[in-house]
Amino acid sequence: MQKSVIKLGLMGLGTVGTGVVKIIQNNGDQLERKVGAKLEIAKVLVRDINKPRDVELPHGVLTANPRDIIDNPDIDIVVELMGGLSPAGELVLEAMQNGKSVVTANKDLVAQAGKELFERAEAVNCDLLFEASVGGGIPIIRPLKQCLAANRIQKVMGIINGTTNYMLTKMTQEGSDFSEVLAEAQAKGYAEADPTADVEGYDAARKLAILASIAFNTRVTFSDVHVEGITKITAHDIQYAKELGCIIKLLGIAKEDNDKVEVRVHPTFVPKDHPIASVNDVFNAIFVTGDAVGDTMFFGRGAGELPTASAVAADIMDAALNILKDDRGRIACTCFEHKELKPMDEVESKFYIRLLVADRPGVLAAIASAFGDQQVSLQSVIQKENLGDKAEVVLVTHRTKEGYIRKALKTLEAMEAVEEISNVIRVEGNGK
Repeated sequence: MQKSVIKLGLMGLGTVGTGVVKIIQNNGDQLERKVGAKLEIAKVLVRDINKPRDVELPHGVLTANPRDIIDNPDIDIVVELMGGLSPAGELVLEAMQNGKSVVTANKDLVAQAGKELFERAEAVNCDLLFEASVGGGIPIIRPLKQCLAANRIQKVMGIINGTTNYMLTKMTQEGSDFSEVLAEAQAKGYAEADPTADVEGYDAARKLAILASIAFNTRVTFSDVHVEGITKITAHDIQYAKELGCIIKLLGIAKEDNDKVEVRVHPTFVPKDHPIASVNDVFNAIFVTGDAVGDTMFFGRGAGELPTASAVAADIMDAALNILKDDRGRIACTCFEHKELKPMDEVESKFYIRLLVADRPGVLAAIASAFGDQQVSLQSVIQKENLGDKAEVVLVTHRTKEGYIRKALKTLEAMEAVEEISNVIRVEGNGK
């Protein structure tokens, strides 16, 4: 006899959890018609059951004991919205061991413990769905796994952190400094009191690890991603980017070349005519290139209560449908290859380099020579402004290997005429 009710156990009732409850309460009739059974929130795990909530739940639904969900035989799907690695990881593994399908929005968990999670899901033949772990409400996990599955994905590039995109947008449009826009982002709730995960690029790196694992069918973890944040970006860099026909964005970039995979998150000069350059504020965009489909772009709100909850609710519906059809475990791990990671020294790009140097004859020639000695060709060398006996110099290289740039910069650091290497930013595309 087919179930008429699918019972859910939510672990976490923060921003996203509250959104999930609202969607199920507001759209319950429509969801029931689409799934073929009622979705019922049976239990919700919270730290404090007496805390005031933005949603109303029946008496007895809230619990502070995870065993009321994990060990409850009536609960069909566990929805993990706690975040972090522990205790979320242990609870998810135990829930699957107890025969429950799992839906999660936890990028930390999927990026760092995905292998163990998928092995457990496969062993017990249950679903592990995680659409909301990347891109909030933007559909990207399912398209990569299913809609684009016939392609050999060549590149995934995207703005996958709304906080830093908001900050860089404000810096670009208003000429504000980093500290100003960070304070504003915190005041508006876009950035946490401790913004490290966002501004240092760690949040984006976790998401990129997930995307790269799916796109290239090989396990990529958070620790595999080269990460640089936006803390060194100044109004000077923003202005020089404009002069070069570019916009600065914090990008996650993953590419496959000759069965080697490169994964990196860093500030990037993007040509103004690239579609990603026009993605502003807290919006996200993910650009995917496949050998058959060509270029595609997925755009939308990458965070927030209802956008992220939308992705969670869709996963719940999929998991419920699979239970009703007795077809769980069909969407398995796609990391069936073992591709080599490309060392950063081998990664190729163009580079923008801003220096503070002694303002005297022969310095620019010595700098150009230092790059030439390392096989780095300079596209342009511009002396931007004089600061007493110092001058600010902006260089843009032709496409070259990261390792060559690092060696050239070591030479510059040792030069008495070079006061400071103020910033080094990679350039995507051509610009001016």
